[in-house]
Amino acid sequence: MKLLYTVVPFAPLVGAIVAGLFGKRIGRTATHSVTIAGVLVAFLASLAIFFEVQAGHTFNGPLYTWGTSGALRFEVGFLIDSLTVTMMLVVTFVSLMVHIYTIGYMADDPGYCRFFSYISLFTFAMLMLVMSNNFLQLFFGWEAVGLVSYLLIGFWYTRPSAIYANLKAFLVNRVGDFGFLLGIGLVAAYAGTLNYTETFAKAAELAQMTEAVTGWPLITAICIALFIGAMGKSAQVPLHVWLPDSMEGPTPISALIHAATMVTAGIFMVARMSPLFELSDAALSFVLVVGATTAFFMGLLGIVQTDIKRVVAYSTLSQLGYMTVALGVSAYSAAIFHLMTHAFFKALLFLAAGSVIIAMHHDQDMRRMGGLWRYLPITYATALIGSLALIGTPFTPGFYSKDSILMAVEHATIPGAGYAYFCVLAGVFVTAFYTFRMVFLVFHGQERFATAHANHGHDHSHDHHHGLAPGQKPHESPKVVTVPLLLLAVPSLLIGAVTIEPMLFGDWFRGVIAVASDRHGAMAALSNSFHGALAMGLHGLVSLPFFLALAGVVLAWYCYLVRPDLPVLVANQLRLVYTVLTNHYYFDRINEIVFAAGARRLGRGLWTIGDRTIIDGAMVNGTASIVGDVASRASALQTGRLYHYAFSMILGIAVLLLFLTLV
Repeated sequence: MKLLYTVVPFAPLVGAIVAGLFGKRIGRTATHSVTIAGVLVAFLASLAIFFEVQAGHTFNGPLYTWGTSGALRFEVGFLIDSLTVTMMLVVTFVSLMVHIYTIGYMADDPGYCRFFSYISLFTFAMLMLVMSNNFLQLFFGWEAVGLVSYLLIGFWYTRPSAIYANLKAFLVNRVGDFGFLLGIGLVAAYAGTLNYTETFAKAAELAQMTEAVTGWPLITAICIALFIGAMGKSAQVPLHVWLPDSMEGPTPISALIHAATMVTAGIFMVARMSPLFELSDAALSFVLVVGATTAFFMGLLGIVQTDIKRVVAYSTLSQLGYMTVALGVSAYSAAIFHLMTHAFFKALLFLAAGSVIIAMHHDQDMRRMGGLWRYLPITYATALIGSLALIGTPFTPGFYSKDSILMAVEHATIPGAGYAYFCVLAGVFVTAFYTFRMVFLVFHGQERFATAHANHGHDHSHDHHHGLAPGQKPHESPKVVTVPLLLLAVPSLLIGAVTIEPMLFGDWFRGVIAVASDRHGAMAALSNSFHGALAMGLHGLVSLPFFLALAGVVLAWYCYLVRPDLPVLVANQLRLVYTVLTNHYYFDRINEIVFAAGARRLGRGLWTIGDRTIIDGAMVNGTASIVGDVASRASALQTGRLYHYAFSMILGIAVLLLFLTLV
């Protein structure tokens, strides 16, 4: 089985290498064929491993020892269990759909082969992350997905906005990764191992220790440091600022990285570390409050967006907040369940948005759309399925996973649970409003795409706002785009009802996720109230979250179809609130003034004092100046006159004799 496990990550890596090194030689068709084949092999192998894990066959062991330092071993190894195989299936299936979709979306792009190489390389990195059995390999995958994300966000490198966005993503993630590396360092220093199983075996012992510098309980310090890493990767407040700007990358990347895989790495990591987090209520409360703040306040920003991809991006931020809230109340299985369902319907929404963008000739402004359901029936139907799942409509996967989180938070007793419950409950209304605001603006109402634009064409490497020519009508995307949409629509409708019982209340995560049910009883209370998927769906039709979601949909319908003038009037009346929201709570401005300006001043000081004065002035130019001065003085002694040299010799002998006499 080791060979099968190895095939999963390395099949996409082979595709990435072939596409990257030989793509231009073998041509576009061969490039996308070899990368799609690699991801398809990884998916089929993951499916085979899934059935093996279901039969009780798991694996935990090293493949290669990279080095040793005393008792500390640095290894490459795999941990194959129910949590791992769940992530493997999600990553490989969504990646496969994105690879196929990319054939149509990037058809006119000159960087076609490079793009396929990048997305296959990303798939390899993400699989190495989720399959790791130790912190070293986890960190390798963690940094690798960040690096490839940097390359993909800045894929259209001729755009200044893309370069700004990928640099921003890179720097913000470095802040989170500093905490992540600190947490791994604390584990290595105090547990004496980087292996998960060995670390978890010492968890109770670590809980009795204190951190030497701060005096904090060690387990709290480790968990908070690790979660700071998750805040960067999973875009939690205040390290969320990179994700909306990452929409500068091509739409397939938005679906692959920023909906289904990379941004969920932090959620997966905390769930994997549940034996540690369960020992620190302080860390769990911190996780809970951060997640609740992200879920509600980032959702509000979706209300004022006009770019279709940014609306979906802010919904991703909000849903990541829901997953983090579930982690904070020890409902780890509910967080992973929502991660899985969200991966399908959010990838579907991103790819549907991409189909709209193709039809609009790469115009992403919803204010220049409207009435597209007539022209894009498949895109509209799949986008509607994704939207209904996102708002938690009963019987959809989003309903089962989101309502499970709501009920878990309602039953939680950990500090911060009351604040979190308000945020996630209010977030239901907000999510429904901005989601169907997007649906109504894009697919319904008056057709607004007849406006002429200055630039028409497909060369979106320079400017993504093109638009249709006057009199031109949009049309449905080709099958290579719509088939992945239809394939993603199936799990976006059915996966929740099929998997909720085994994942949340069965044995699927038994022995993998640890919950101290005596102190954290949210999942136990949730289990007692569950009577099957059908009963849960029927009860959802009369629950408060359903009526909040319905109110959000109705309000969006009234504001954007019945009274389209009303949003402008409300924005004028609430000018201060509107300004704060359109400026994203001024997080970017604060970062520029406090951190970026400080970094610039520090850099300028280091350049002036360190580089120019010390290194160039003293060490380089100064040394040369001293040598030159000594040489010029010494050259004055070289007169060419014999009696000068004889006098110098006599003087030297006299000084030497005097020294010997004194000694």
